[in-house]
Amino acid sequence: MARRSSDPVRSVAPRATRSREILDPGALETELVALAGTEEGRTRKALLQHLRQAYAAGMAEIRRRHEARPNGRRAAEERAWLIDEILRALYRHVTERMLPVANPTDAEHLALAATGGYGRGLLAPFSDIDILFLHPYRLTGWHERVIETIVYTLWDMGLKVGHAVRRVDEALRFARSDLTARTALLDLRPVAGEEELVAELATAFRRRIVRRTGPAFVEAKLAERDARHARFGDSRYVVEPHLKEGKGGLRDLHTLYWIVDYLYGLKDPKAMAAAGILSHSEARAFQRAEAFFWTVRVSLHFLVSRAEERLTFDVQPALAAELGYRDRKGMKAVERFMKRYFLHAKAVGDLTRIICALLEEREQKRWWTSTWQRLPLRRSVEGFAVMGKRLGFRDPREPAREPRRMIEIFAAAQRSGLDIHPDALRLIQQNLKRIDARLRADPQANAAFLAVLMARDHPEVNLRRMNEAGVLGRFIPDFGRIVAQMQYNMYHHYTVDEHLIRAVGLLAAITRGELAEEHPLSTEVVHKIKLRRALHLAVFLHDIAKGRDGDHSDLGAKIAWRLGPRLGLSAAETELAAWLVQHHLLMSATAFQRDVADPKTVEDFARVVSSPERLRQLLVLTVADIRAVGPGVWNSWKAALLRELYWRTEERLIAGHAGTSREQRVAARQKRLLAALADWSEPVRARLVAEFPDSYWIAEDHDSLLTNARLMRPFLERLVREEELGGLQEVAIALEEDRKARALVVSVVTADRPGLFVRLAASFAQAGVSVVGAQIHTSRTGLAVDNFRVVLQETRSAERRFTERSLTASIQQMLAAGELPGEEEVRRHAMRPVSQRMRAFRVEPLVLVDNEASRRATVIEVNAADRPGLLYALARALSECRLDIRSAHVATYGERAVDVFYVTETDGTKIAGDLRIAEIEQRLLAAAAGRIEKAA
Repeated sequence: MARRSSDPVRSVAPRATRSREILDPGALETELVALAGTEEGRTRKALLQHLRQAYAAGMAEIRRRHEARPNGRRAAEERAWLIDEILRALYRHVTERMLPVANPTDAEHLALAATGGYGRGLLAPFSDIDILFLHPYRLTGWHERVIETIVYTLWDMGLKVGHAVRRVDEALRFARSDLTARTALLDLRPVAGEEELVAELATAFRRRIVRRTGPAFVEAKLAERDARHARFGDSRYVVEPHLKEGKGGLRDLHTLYWIVDYLYGLKDPKAMAAAGILSHSEARAFQRAEAFFWTVRVSLHFLVSRAEERLTFDVQPALAAELGYRDRKGMKAVERFMKRYFLHAKAVGDLTRIICALLEEREQKRWWTSTWQRLPLRRSVEGFAVMGKRLGFRDPREPAREPRRMIEIFAAAQRSGLDIHPDALRLIQQNLKRIDARLRADPQANAAFLAVLMARDHPEVNLRRMNEAGVLGRFIPDFGRIVAQMQYNMYHHYTVDEHLIRAVGLLAAITRGELAEEHPLSTEVVHKIKLRRALHLAVFLHDIAKGRDGDHSDLGAKIAWRLGPRLGLSAAETELAAWLVQHHLLMSATAFQRDVADPKTVEDFARVVSSPERLRQLLVLTVADIRAVGPGVWNSWKAALLRELYWRTEERLIAGHAGTSREQRVAARQKRLLAALADWSEPVRARLVAEFPDSYWIAEDHDSLLTNARLMRPFLERLVREEELGGLQEVAIALEEDRKARALVVSVVTADRPGLFVRLAASFAQAGVSVVGAQIHTSRTGLAVDNFRVVLQETRSAERRFTERSLTASIQQMLAAGELPGEEEVRRHAMRPVSQRMRAFRVEPLVLVDNEASRRATVIEVNAADRPGLLYALARALSECRLDIRSAHVATYGERAVDVFYVTETDGTKIAGDLRIAEIEQRLLAAAAGRIEKAA
């Protein structure tokens, strides 16, 4: 297609409705003319008052219209028009009445032009206003006074203005060297003053720069886009997306605009369709996505009264309500709204791929040809045409005649390592209706899909391609129900479909051995798994029933029972896959919410698992699931708990024939620790080993054992000398940062005493930190060794160091104090840091009392909204109920905390009696909800 030029200067008038309800330009001009005749008329203060009132009234009307009938693009056009009229009025008043020049010289001319988003005639309610002042060959004092008056007036109006002052040649020179400036000039538009200067710059910019630098501009903009994606998560499916800069957002649409405009001078999707760059349906998808994003963006700005671009959890429900979304069976209104967002972001991804591939072929054909000549020549792969590095159909009628080929092309791409050509994806999308029940029953089509799912070499790439092309949702209809579906909670970082695809990718990475350092046990056992197809199917399906009425694990198992035979799995493989889906949360819940050192915990878990093959598969599925949730969710603490649960269960299932016994593991850990403590005296080293039961050695990893040992040294030396701790009150504290998990491990060693755990929990609450993990131990002679994992609210290093010092001081003061602080006082400290995002969620407190989960203690599980001070509130309530806390297990899932306590009565017995249990439940429910109740 031949390059064509466009009109160098677009119309001064944007497409906004010129309603006098927003602003009457004639009335404003009359006011300013009258103002000029008064004594104060030549002062900026009087001018400012008139313009400020006009702008405020105009924005109030724009907001009223938008809230009555949300239409973001219309509101953005109206604001750009409002700014245009205010700038014109301001420019005329300054140049004609405040600073007039009777006989201007050739130099005393000035133009005010809009650039960037303002130049396109689109301004969100609190977006910056980018303006360019153009002057002839030299800048005079008159220019400086006029520009200063205009800019200062705009700033005093509360507007965010970015401005530049240039000659035409300066603007061109700057555009050559600066990509942002060059991009901004694509949308250059005159607003006031000498339009000829703007026309001169626009014409010269197109002729001297745009026509000569097309391929370089495209390459630079795509590199800029990739860097931006990396900064904002590199996924269009993060559940708190950045509306403007995130992948699949407005900026990606702008990038497409700029590239096509730069190369072909085409300004809108309709023109792109007419030129053959987009199909008409793709152009409509472009317009729908842009309209949706603008409506959400404008609504967000008005909602928070500032230039906010991120859809955080606290604003999503309000936006959903404002835009008319309502709850439906199985889906909240906010989840329906966000699903619509992700579907549009997906459409933007499709458009980006199509346009970039097409332009690559058109603009860089010679480069690609020379590159192909250096590559091994392949004309076809498995019957598909090879076009450069992409696969396509040999005949455009092939998808319609042989629908199976729409599945097989992804399997061929998986095996060959080639991409899929955009034209092939277009043909697939045009024929999606042919993926019907007959094709779903086709053994060859199912075998092709299973080949992708089972691949070791990054299967997530082609699964994601299948998903974005719409194939996955048609071929696996149950998967289609969760495409773009978010889970409105702070635990999951991605939509459900993206989470499942990432989990499959992580399973493949574990199989390839790439995660051996982080997951040594999973990397070892994955190669012992016999029924691999069952595992891959279970990983792909484990959350597929999210968003439906009922338990998603049970419903997902039923889907596995249906899908397994269709994909060619045997009855045994299908049964195993369904069992894994049904129990995919069992291992993590047991490891993180129960005492792994309690034999009853392992006994109950082993009874459900029942076989070593299931245990291996469940471990790998659990690791892939947790890792696929999002960054920062996995940590060494969770890894140690899962490993220990696996080893103890394997030992029980294989009846002594496991690879490593519990005694061997304990001995190995003790040996490694003692080797690191070679400078200690032998009696102290022996005392360290003798002080703790096996449960301590298996519950902590080597780093924690080493930190604890160093803290214990003076206590152990005293025990060697005196055989008892007596009334020792000293406390040893260590803080170790876990950078990967953005958490802090706090280790405390002191002599055990009544209420110690409650005091430690109070110290964390006073310091305003949130406890997300706890391991508490007591030695045989009464030495308390407690390890806590906490999250700090601060992100700046100086603030974190201050909080760490405050936390250490709080622990020391709390352990030395005679009385515990009042709960109201602790809550004042604890509640202050709770973020708006956390407040957006409501978690109904739940207390479960279980006398069967342990032989030695009553297990109490509390589900509640997480907050700093929650652990203290619960521990204090237990203390006031006269219960001894034997161990505590703290787990957090975003906004939800699950705190589990192993408790006994003061005489060491379990809790008994319905009235006694009801009393404890009432106290804990009140504490979880943040209410203060007097002890009975």
